[in-house]
Amino acid sequence: MIYLNCAATSLMRPPCVAQAVSQALTSLGSSSRGTSTRDLMAARGAYGCRVEMAALLGSSHPDRVIFAANATQALNTAIFGLVRAGDRVVTTVMEHNSVLRPLYALERQRGIDLAIVGLDDDGLLDYEQLERVVEGARLVCCTHASNLTGDVVDIERVARIAHAAGALLLVDASQTAGAYPVNMEAVGADVLCFTGHKALMGPTGTGGLIANPRIDIEPLLFGGTGVFSDQKDQPIAWPEHLEAGTLNGHGLAGLTQSASFIRAQGVDAIHKRLAALRAHFVAGLAQIPGITVYGSNACDHVATVALNLAGCESSALADALAWRYDIATRAGLHCAPLMHRALGTQGAGSVRFSFGYYTTQEEVDAALAALSELAAEDSDDAGSAR
Repeated sequence: MIYLNCAATSLMRPPCVAQAVSQALTSLGSSSRGTSTRDLMAARGAYGCRVEMAALLGSSHPDRVIFAANATQALNTAIFGLVRAGDRVVTTVMEHNSVLRPLYALERQRGIDLAIVGLDDDGLLDYEQLERVVEGARLVCCTHASNLTGDVVDIERVARIAHAAGALLLVDASQTAGAYPVNMEAVGADVLCFTGHKALMGPTGTGGLIANPRIDIEPLLFGGTGVFSDQKDQPIAWPEHLEAGTLNGHGLAGLTQSASFIRAQGVDAIHKRLAALRAHFVAGLAQIPGITVYGSNACDHVATVALNLAGCESSALADALAWRYDIATRAGLHCAPLMHRALGTQGAGSVRFSFGYYTTQEEVDAALAALSELAAEDSDDAGSAR
């Protein structure tokens, strides 16, 4: 199978990831819940993962790395923990439902004032509109890159706009962490959320957030932390403040190894290679009649491309690629309904091709050949009908 659905989950992972998970499953005890050698190993392993993630994503404060089951849980933790009743919050049409749905819930539950920024004439985030609507906002929630088109947002510019208005900036780095340079302190993000199972090539069930030390976030989950057990409230000390329950020790062991592997390869080098694959794919698509590629040409990209073939439903195209050519893609709305609406594809959606660390040019060429054959068949069918 040719797996081109890496924006959803990485299928291939460095061998060291599985090895670390397997070893942890049979060797680690419970972090912060015992003083045996194996329990201390679990605690040290969790801290080691905090150090790796902080180094990879540009934070000098490993103690402010909070683990969650995925980016969705991390985003919910940050959003519900930062936003108060009646606050003004600004987000964008580029967001995933893991941002949009918590904000819609807060509209209902806390009466927040929600503003959603659209795209400009070049298909970029409308930064001028952001400047107009951000006044009085407590929080700006913005993706680093669209999970649909791969378009990368100028997050440093977003941070300047947000901070000039006195707002905090929450960045969803689900599509960039591991595949595109991310430095939360350099760009000015106050909170950055990540998931382990996409470009980070870690296990599913891993993710988290990193918060600026000056930011306080109210807990989303309450329960055991292994420390301060006599208190009625969650401990105020981080990371226990936001980490109720036993950590996913074996998952974090795998994530530590994947982050270390990526740092050793160099994120800049990974991005350069993936950008070349994407450019090769887009250039090939331009030679295929009936193909429409979505997104802007005026920005950088992660290795994700959304397209449609004229006269063919996106689901039918994805099925043909899967069953006839053994090429895995993803069709539909990709949990990004507002972006599809902005692109005019909200009906049947589009087909998303997304490349990862292990994707080869031969696989990209095979996808182009398959699309070319399908486009030719569609053209022949249309001619016969006429």
